[in-house]
Order: sequence, then structure tokens, then C-alpha cells
Amino acid sequence: MSAGLLAGASGAAQPAAVAAPASCDPDGDLHYICGPVNAEDVVRLGNTRWVIASGLDGPLNGGAPARGHLYLVDSQAKTAIDWFPGRARPAQADHSLFHACPGPVDAAAFSAHGLALRERSAGRFRLYVTAHGAREAIEVFDIDATGAEPAIAWAGCVVLPGKVSANGVAILPDWGFVTTQFVDRSLPLQQSFGQVMAGQVSGGLYEWHPGGRVEPIAGTELSGPNGIVVSPDGRTLFVAAYGTHEVVRFRREGTGAPAKDVISLGITPDNLRWSAGGKVLAAGGVHAPGTAPGAAGWAVVEIDPQSLAVRKVAGGQKLTGMQGVTAAVDVGREIWLGTFSGDRIGYVTLP
Repeated sequence: MSAGLLAGASGAAQPAAVAAPASCDPDGDLHYICGPVNAEDVVRLGNTRWVIASGLDGPLNGGAPARGHLYLVDSQAKTAIDWFPGRARPAQADHSLFHACPGPVDAAAFSAHGLALRERSAGRFRLYVTAHGAREAIEVFDIDATGAEPAIAWAGCVVLPGKVSANGVAILPDWGFVTTQFVDRSLPLQQSFGQVMAGQVSGGLYEWHPGGRVEPIAGTELSGPNGIVVSPDGRTLFVAAYGTHEVVRFRREGTGAPAKDVISLGITPDNLRWSAGGKVLAAGGVHAPGTAPGAAGWAVVEIDPQSLAVRKVAGGQKLTGMQGVTAAVDVGREIWLGTFSGDRIGYVTLP
């Protein structure tokens, strides 16, 4: 989520726009691939060398508006391409699962936000994207990674209720999903984002199952629900509470409200991702009271899903050329990073 937009909506002092270096030279251990614009979330494509990055529309570091994209990153060659819409195959709608979808996504009015990925069969995946633009929806894409370069095609959508401004999404075992309502988009922007900045409840979780409707999950109300991951059985959810600097574990053990455990963090957590080692990776700006979001450096922490122990795995200072870090995913010994506002993605190599 845009830390700068949050600061502006709440009336907090905005940080000065970070002037990106003229080149993509590293900042110490932090290396860059320049080109991807506003790559707010990142996910690894299975166990391959490929990383998928979302691309929000909107201003780039206060400059001209940028159109939304999905990017394909080669973590070995250290290159990135405009994947959707740039190299997309023709749409192939899955009418059996997404029969209520009104039609293909408008690529000219598309803003890609949170990502979730699941393998369907060997080398074939399905990608769910929280998307804004012409419609507020979970947009779905099929990915064929059996060739030399993965191919992508739009496959369907689920349009979200009118007040839901979606942020993160997680895929359920039946190919349904749970998504986070960051704010109520029926409210004035200053009011809804001000709730998050004040640590007040601003939204909750919504779920959809094939053939059903998008419904709220009672007992999941949080301040700025943001990134989300789900256990393989779909019963345990980890959710970033942006407004209170927490990650919350929800356990669905029956028909009532889920059990809730809270993990306090020293960052303002944004996107979440399962690591290869089975931990929850959370990325976000360092929480510094009195400082606007995204202006005090960033960190990536990992959370043990059982003990809830927290360990920092990477971080950067406030003067690096990449700020507003919102996402992290591990690829071998590297941590790849996304940002809500910038012209690059980053990576660091772990010791």
C-alpha cells in the first residue's frame, strides 16, 4: 500500500521524494534491476528462477502517472520485462470457475497490487491479483512455465463488493480466495486512510468460494489489513495489520469467529510471503513514531508460524535508492524486494 498516499490522506508530513540514482549501481549489499514501476508485490514462480512482480498505476515518486503492469523477472540473468500486457497471450476465460466475471480485464485501466500463486499441474500455475482500475476485482491469470520463458494469459475475475478496497489475496484449497479490505472505499479518502494512520479498525477479511458470493469473515476486523498468506489446509491465516504494526494469526477451528494471536513488530508490515523454509516473510518500513511512513528505512523479518518468534533477515537505511519497500520473497540465498513507488526492484544476498 502507498505509504505516501497514507501520509497525505492523514495530513502527516510527507517525506521528500527520494531522488533515484542516475544508474542502477548498488547501495552496498542492495542491488537493483531498474525498469519495473511501482512493483508493490513479488512472488516466486514455483521453484523456478522466475519472479513475478506487480505494478501499481499512479505517480512514480511524485512524477507522471504510470500504467499498471505485471512484470516477469529473471533472477539469474537479473533482467525484467513487461509481461502483462506486454507479452500476454490472448485471454482464455475459465467460465466454469469464474462464470460471473463480466469479461476480460481492461489492460489500459489496470493496476496490479497484491499477488498469490498456486501450481495447478507440473509447470502450470494460476495467479490471483488484487486489481484496481476499471473495476475492483481479483483478476486471475493462467501461467504456462513449461517453455523457455513463462507465458501468461488472463483467465477470469471475481468482482468485489462496492466498499472493498482490496490489498492482499491468498488462494484457498478449492480455488476460492481470502482477500484483505484495507479500507472502506465508500468513505472519503481522508477519513478511510486516516483510520489506518490512527491505528483504528478500517477493514477486515473477505472470502469467496466457487459458485458463491464474496462475504466478510466475522471477527477479522483490523487496522489496515494488508498482506495475507494461508496455510495449505486453508484454516490458518496470517494477516499484516498495517495500522498497528502487527501480524495477526487467525485460526479457523469451527463455525465461529477465528482464534486470534497478535505478533507486534518494529516495522509497518505490508505484504507477506511464505519462505522456502516454511516461515512467514513480512516486509515494510521501519516504524519510527513521528516519521512519515516509508521515510525511516525498511526491513524484512521472518515469523515462525508455530512459535511466532520473529527474526530480522534483511534491512536498509533511509538513504538508499529504494524506499517504500513493501514485499520480499526468497530465491535461493537472495531476498527479492518490491516497492509501491519506484522505478526498480531490489535484491540482497544473505550471508
